[in-house]
Amino acid sequence: MENFIYSINVTLPIFLVMVIGWALKQRRMLNDDFVSAANKFNFSVTLPVMLFRDISMVDIYGTFDFGYVLFCAVSSTICFFAIWGFTKVFLKDKSLRGAFVQASFRSSAAVMGLAFIENIYGSSAMGPMMIIGAVPLYNIYSVIVLTFEGTQKEQRNDTSKITEAMVNIAKNPIIIAIGLGILVSLLHIEFPVFFNKTADYVAKMATPLALVAMGASFKGKEALAKLKPTLASAFIKLIVQAAVFIPIAARIGFTGEKMIGILIMLAAPTTPSCYIMAKNMHNDGDLTASTVAATTLLAAFTLTGWIFALKTVGLI
Repeated sequence: MENFIYSINVTLPIFLVMVIGWALKQRRMLNDDFVSAANKFNFSVTLPVMLFRDISMVDIYGTFDFGYVLFCAVSSTICFFAIWGFTKVFLKDKSLRGAFVQASFRSSAAVMGLAFIENIYGSSAMGPMMIIGAVPLYNIYSVIVLTFEGTQKEQRNDTSKITEAMVNIAKNPIIIAIGLGILVSLLHIEFPVFFNKTADYVAKMATPLALVAMGASFKGKEALAKLKPTLASAFIKLIVQAAVFIPIAARIGFTGEKMIGILIMLAAPTTPSCYIMAKNMHNDGDLTASTVAATTLLAAFTLTGWIFALKTVGLI
């Protein structure tokens, strides 16, 4: 019951902030111009600053676990390409494919993951290791699939798409921030107090502003029209990936906070930054927003079930 209550306390506020954004849009306090500006601001400023801050504070030399990071990277890679292949076969609406793939494999690891791990184990070294192994790939793979499946790219040849994907990866603010964060951590660079406080203020805006913008842009009729792909994406995100890789992780020998980190990577709700990237790269925002809302609401139950199962078999 304690884990269930905790999961509710983590996920329900996220969902309610989205509801606030939707309600403010209905009362005309927010408009489409606000949503567009907020999405660009989040994509270019707040999310990169948040990731840079989190990763730059990790002691990579002292905590690096190559096997664990490799497992996170390989499992994320397999999930991405398997889901993309699945959509190529079963999702007939090509305009939904990029949004479906990104929302199905990309977890809220940085936003939700560390808080969840630290609530159970206190100060955790494996949470940042999971972020280093998975989050850069989340962003690289998202850029690739959103570039290839974006609605404005259908008339482009494969060579042009590959070139554009590489350019988008190189100039993606989130990927740049992760790379700089790793470099700062490795070099043990210390910034003055005023810089750190400024970064904290900017970083704290990332999640709430993204959720408000998602709620304000949410269109009920369009989302209901895409109910089937939303539920399919949520099922893959919350159940299928963990059902495949948790037993493999257990066989390898991962337990405790390492197993919780893997669970969050595989079965946490879809990250709000999916919506920001989908909108900025001309993919379906309605499907992305509805998947974020569905996985956020359902995760209180599915994560509780996973934790109960892992405790029952003695893995955490």
